[in-house]
Amino acid sequence: MKRITKNVFGISAGVLMVLFAGLGIATWINKEESRKALDEVEVTDSAEVSEIVYKYGIPVDNYNVRYGIVQANQNLSVLLQKHGLSVGEVHELNKLSEGIFDVRKIRSGQAYAVFETKDSLPRTSFFVYEENPKSYVVFDVRNRKYEVRRGENPVEWKRKQVKGKVESSLWVAMQEHDTSPQLAMILSNIFGWTIDFFGLQKQDEFRVIYEQEYVEGKELPNFRVLAASFNHEDSLYYAIPFVQDGEELYYNEKGNSLEGAFLKAPLDFYRISSRFSNSRFHPVLKRYRAHHGVDYAAPTGTPVYAIGNGKVIAKGFQAGGGGNYVKIRHNSVYETTYMHLSRFAKGLKVGNEVKQKEVIGYVGATGLATGPHLDFRVYEHGKPINPLHIKSQPKKPISPMNMPQFTVVRDSLVNELSRL
Repeated sequence: MKRITKNVFGISAGVLMVLFAGLGIATWINKEESRKALDEVEVTDSAEVSEIVYKYGIPVDNYNVRYGIVQANQNLSVLLQKHGLSVGEVHELNKLSEGIFDVRKIRSGQAYAVFETKDSLPRTSFFVYEENPKSYVVFDVRNRKYEVRRGENPVEWKRKQVKGKVESSLWVAMQEHDTSPQLAMILSNIFGWTIDFFGLQKQDEFRVIYEQEYVEGKELPNFRVLAASFNHEDSLYYAIPFVQDGEELYYNEKGNSLEGAFLKAPLDFYRISSRFSNSRFHPVLKRYRAHHGVDYAAPTGTPVYAIGNGKVIAKGFQAGGGGNYVKIRHNSVYETTYMHLSRFAKGLKVGNEVKQKEVIGYVGATGLATGPHLDFRVYEHGKPINPLHIKSQPKKPISPMNMPQFTVVRDSLVNELSRL
């Protein structure tokens, strides 16, 4: 029995040693596999991979990239053949572009990029055309597997603020505060029914909280005004955005819409060269006569807007007077006339219904004029009135139901503006 027990113990010990050895080997193998697995995770999550730079969705490091600008008289065919593609390949890409991008719209001055292989005999793999800073078109010609697709660069909206005073014009004031003058145009549109931006005075103060769009760190002339105030002629005007009935409008502190039935002016931000008068010295005729309108001096080609919704009731040319002119009936009370236009808006006809801020023509010097300007006239019940005194009824105010919510938004934004 002792021998048997000993043998059994000996066998058991041997088995245990084998088992322990096996466990040790297995543990070592598991550790190795775990280490390898960790190594793989580390490689996958390494800085090398994260440093891969993509442009237009293409890994830049895999190619030699050439950037260029479309020159005058260059089209897609010229550009692609310049970079090694055959006439047949260009034709194939033209067909693939249908419904995605109209290749006839490639314009001079726009940027493009060519991605070439890093071989001893490099071949074009991608041609990218930038429609604008945000959108682009990729022509993929790798391995003769053609594809045309659109893409968009990621955009970012940055919150900003500016406060300042007008010395000569709001446009100049924005420039002096390192802010895009385009923001002045946005403000003139927002306050266009309540403030005459042609009549701004020195020391008028503005405060604006806004967002500006960026692409790859570059500023774009796109803005969202989050709140604004304007101190003009001893009155403080506010612009508070609020959504009511699915439409976002700007309201004053009382909850009345800033948008009225008529714009204050029919064009953006240029100076008044002559005002409404019953006796004005005419620069061409060299005599005094009535001038029942307002002249806005502006460069030839400046867009001219309808100041309100209405119907075109006249369109024509007066050789010894208003030159190219358009007349609009807005309602049973008001009509407006726009004179000395260089040309009319495309497709504009008598009988057309036009919307407020719709372009109806462009500033010129046709007819009896010494230089480019718009002669703008307003008639109330058929009689000429001073366009700067036209009555403008506001759109629907904040409803009683929405007033509590509007009050919270207004108070928060007014406080933020006051702290600028």
